[in-house]
Amino acid sequence: MSQKRHKIKESELQGFKYFNAISGMLERLHEAGCQYDRAGNRTLHMDQYMSLLLLYMFNPTCRTSPICTSLRGIQQASELQKVQRTLGCSRASLGSLSEAATVFDSRFMQEIITDLGAQLRPVSSHAKFDDLTGILTAVDGTLIQALPKMTWALWKKDQNAIKAHTQFDIEKHVPIQITITDANAGEREVLAEHLEPGRIYVKDRGYASLALFQQILDHHSSFVCRVRDNSVYESLEDYELTPDALRAGIVFDKKVRLGCDSKMKEHLSVPVRLIAIRCTPHKKRYKIGRGGPEQGETLLIATDLFDPDADVIALIFKHRWAVEIFFRFFKHVLGCRHLLSHNQNGIELQTYAAIIACMLIALWTGRKPTLRTYEMLCWYFSGMADEEELISHIQRLQKIA
Repeated sequence: MSQKRHKIKESELQGFKYFNAISGMLERLHEAGCQYDRAGNRTLHMDQYMSLLLLYMFNPTCRTSPICTSLRGIQQASELQKVQRTLGCSRASLGSLSEAATVFDSRFMQEIITDLGAQLRPVSSHAKFDDLTGILTAVDGTLIQALPKMTWALWKKDQNAIKAHTQFDIEKHVPIQITITDANAGEREVLAEHLEPGRIYVKDRGYASLALFQQILDHHSSFVCRVRDNSVYESLEDYELTPDALRAGIVFDKKVRLGCDSKMKEHLSVPVRLIAIRCTPHKKRYKIGRGGPEQGETLLIATDLFDPDADVIALIFKHRWAVEIFFRFFKHVLGCRHLLSHNQNGIELQTYAAIIACMLIALWTGRKPTLRTYEMLCWYFSGMADEEELISHIQRLQKIA
């Protein structure tokens, strides 16, 4: 027997004033997609649709039980007068919500993300990063299982999946860009298409490529990237290790030319710095046919940054793990492993809403998004916690900082 569907009540929704930081920005999207409305009777606009997606993410009531993979929770919320008054929308039908995923161009959201990100301040920094000239940006991708009907996302013979290629601001602890592709899309190629100046891209060995390194340099950015243990290089100069470097487990610090003679000059125009860091090898308990080669006793880190000390480069790479923590928050807490749309544009709109959700948490609390803070916000938005309790929670977080 199917579980009885929960009917959302107005008493379960509150705290709309906390969306003021984003509502004004979203208003500029009100007319987006209206060029396709020849009859002139559109009732659901892009700003309202994105606000409903945010409501979905911050109120678990909207995605409870058997309806968590559909738009019905959002549709039920749109029937409430409080939601209609606050968002300035009328009741949204399932048809209009489904159509929105194809009508509203997700590319309009990038400007909103940029403007909102400019309001954020670093929430987790380190004194040794103060002299860095670029924005520390971790890069990685994660797979999300797709429905069989999503044939454009064919991954394996009998499995569909999409890949969320993510650029993550390490110090602000929020994603700044997520690119959705089918699971077979190359991570290096996707990153090359979305490079920006003034960044320090922190990457694992799957992104190790001389051609990509050169593209990053051509975009006036830098890289800190793990390379394969058997990487070929020509040693040009050895740097003396400082006491801090030795304590950080640095084995050697060299100036090298990466690659063999036939490819060095063709793909990478300048020498780079190669740092070996001692580590504890991760032993695979069982073979699953994925995850790359066994890890050795050292990590090789390549970078074009010569000014920072070797232990700072090691610390930068250590912070790459923040993007892995975000993936768990993105999929398991914000609910983005459940796709609300079957087409790429609709999935991109959902991921942009997730980025905004993370940025709003950072703006409200001044701290990085965590499960505990997210739960408190959800208790508040669902009426289970009052504003004083939410403010008290935020104040405790700020004292910890």
